[in-house]
Order: sequence, then structure tokens, then C-alpha cells
Amino acid sequence: MSAVPLKNDKPVQAGVRTVTVLGATGSIGDSTMDLLRGAPGRYRVEALTANSNVAGLAKLAREFDARFVAIADAARFGELKDALAGSGIECGVGESAIIEAASRPTDWLMAAVSGAAGLKPALAAVDRGTTIALANKECLVCAGDFFMQRAVKAGACILPADSEHNALFQALSSGNRDELTRVIITASGGPFRTWAPADIEKATLAQALKHPNWSMGQKITIDSASMMNKGLEVIEAACLFALTPDEIDVLVHPQSIVHGMVEFSDRSVVAQLGTPDMRTPIAHCLGWPERIAGPAAKLDLAKIGQLTFEAPDFARFPALRLAYDALRTGNGATTVYNAANEIAVAAFIGEKIRFGAIARLVDATMNGWIRAGNLAPLGSADDAIAVDHNARNMAASLLPQIAAKAT
Repeated sequence: MSAVPLKNDKPVQAGVRTVTVLGATGSIGDSTMDLLRGAPGRYRVEALTANSNVAGLAKLAREFDARFVAIADAARFGELKDALAGSGIECGVGESAIIEAASRPTDWLMAAVSGAAGLKPALAAVDRGTTIALANKECLVCAGDFFMQRAVKAGACILPADSEHNALFQALSSGNRDELTRVIITASGGPFRTWAPADIEKATLAQALKHPNWSMGQKITIDSASMMNKGLEVIEAACLFALTPDEIDVLVHPQSIVHGMVEFSDRSVVAQLGTPDMRTPIAHCLGWPERIAGPAAKLDLAKIGQLTFEAPDFARFPALRLAYDALRTGNGATTVYNAANEIAVAAFIGEKIRFGAIARLVDATMNGWIRAGNLAPLGSADDAIAVDHNARNMAASLLPQIAAKAT
């Protein structure tokens, strides 16, 4: 039994659907709220959360008449209470309040809190057995097996909200799980797809942030430039759909029109296509098992003219190879991969390391973690958070020597 429904056999829900959005002021949250704005009367907002954006959270809370809001940053709680004074909207602060928002009765929840901080709130929603649109990578990368097993036990329904995994989710409905031979995740190749390795090594922050197709946050855009993001998506796909590393391929597709493909045993390949707009996969999750009207631009293949594909270059983008290594190693290695990358990206943004050193720091941290004998199965959220914390410390300790190595 899978927590991800591979067939649209859920009965259509009548009446108004209640929703909660964790991470309402981020890029995924913004797209979700835009879709809710376009369907007045169909959804009622139960709870909204944000990390520190008080003004944005209060504005959304008033606009959608939310019943409860929570801010993670304790220093901003006074501002939030002042901003909502007289509204009758309940508000809370800190991790416990974010978890409370996730625990409140609701039909559908968007899990878009970034980082390891999103794990416990998402698990709180899982334990309630609700339908969860999952946009937080760390839930799967840091604690994938445990997270999905808990979802099955609670009867929660996990809907992939990332464009690539949502594409696979849609394509998988064309066959049975035992008929699948492989899935193919597409990658734009980012801004450095055709660059020479020596030029990638010394790429600047401004260059890394110039994504050719997608408008995303700073961290995910840098991850796309290194193809670390695609590595994370390989790990997510393995957890979501119970796949082995050998059943997951990556194909570079610069136009970002084909988001994912599934090959079945008869060699039929089913693909999901669409313009590069995150509101499309989110709309699919929000309306599921129905489809709702979405605001993304209509796909005009004649205007695009051609779609091209190429194999990923593991030498140019070692971060992708490291993801497969982590997935095969298991026992917390994917948690280490993610944690080390977050330290590396922060160091790159802070001009402490070159762009090319991001993957080297991740590699060194994973190797150090394995040599130290730290590999063990993760059985709880606290296990995953502890590994994440310790791996970050190891990556930070390795940072000076990685920074000192010039290539």
C-alpha cells in the first residue's frame, strides 16, 4: 500500500474544502494563495504560517479570513498580534504553533515550510490522516522511508507538489505499479548547462541565480545551477514511489516543457507537459481528484518549435552523482547529503567558497560521515533532525579546508 495514490479513485468531495498552508509567504505558498484567490467559495482557509514575514502573513490572514496563523520567529510575535488586532484571528509563535497549525482539522494541507524545520509540522499533518500536498524536500530527503511508512499507517494521502514529481504522479495513473520499468525526471540543466568545468568552478552568485526558465527562491535556484536540486528530486522520487536508484533516470531538457515521464513494461512512455509554472502542479494537487482551472499560460508547442534532450554530464555536475551514491548507501546518507549542501550553499552565498566547491564539500562530508561509522537506520523525526544537525556541524568543520583547496 502506498501513501501516494496511483489511481484517481478517490470520491469527489462535495461542498467547501478547508485548507491550511504551511509556508504561506514563500514562493510555493504565494502560488497556492494565488490559486485559492482564483476559486472564491470553493475553499476556506483554516490556518496559515510563515517564518518571519509578518506583513505578508497578516495580509493573507485578513484577505482569506484565516482562523489561525503562526509565525516561527519569536521576535516577530508582537508585530503579528498588532497586525491582527481586532480581526478575531488566533495567532501563535514558534515551532509548537507551526505544529498546531498543521494539526488543526482541515481537508487539505500544503507543506511548504523549507528546510528540516518543515519535518515535524508535516508529520503532525500526516498523523491526522489528511491530504497533504508535499513541497518540502526535507521530509523525504531527511526521513523518507520513515515519513512514508507513517503516512501509510495514518491513512494520509501524499500528493507531490513539485513539478517533476507531480508529472510522474500524473503519468503513473496510466498503468499499474508492477508494470513500471523506470521513471524519467527532466532537468533544465540550469544556467551552466553548456559551460566548461573551469568556468563553472568560478561562477559568481549573480550568474548562478540567472535560471533560464524558472522563477524560484535563491537557495533552490543555486541548487538548480549545480544540479543538486535534481539530485534531491531523485531521492524524493525513490521515497514517494518506492523506486530503486536503477529505476530513476535524469534527462536534461532545456525547454522545461516535459516535466516527467514514466516507461511501462510494454515500452510505452507516458509524459506530462506544460509551461514552466509552479501553479500547474499545485493546482493539480489542490483540485485532486478533480482538476480545477489554472492560470498558467496555454502550452503552444508550435510556437516553441522543438524540444531537445540530452544525457546529464556527471563530470560537469558531480552533485547529481552524489545523490545516487547517497541513495544507494541509505541509513541517513541522504540526510547528510542535504545538510552538507545547505551549509555549502550558505557558504557560497557568503563568498566563503567557490561555486565548484559546493559539491566537494558535500562529497567530503558524506565520506567523513561514512568513515566515522555514523550510518544507522532512522526511526523517528528526532533521529533525522539529529543526523541533520550533526552533519551540518561536520560540513562546517570541513569548510575551511575545502575553501583552501584551489582547482
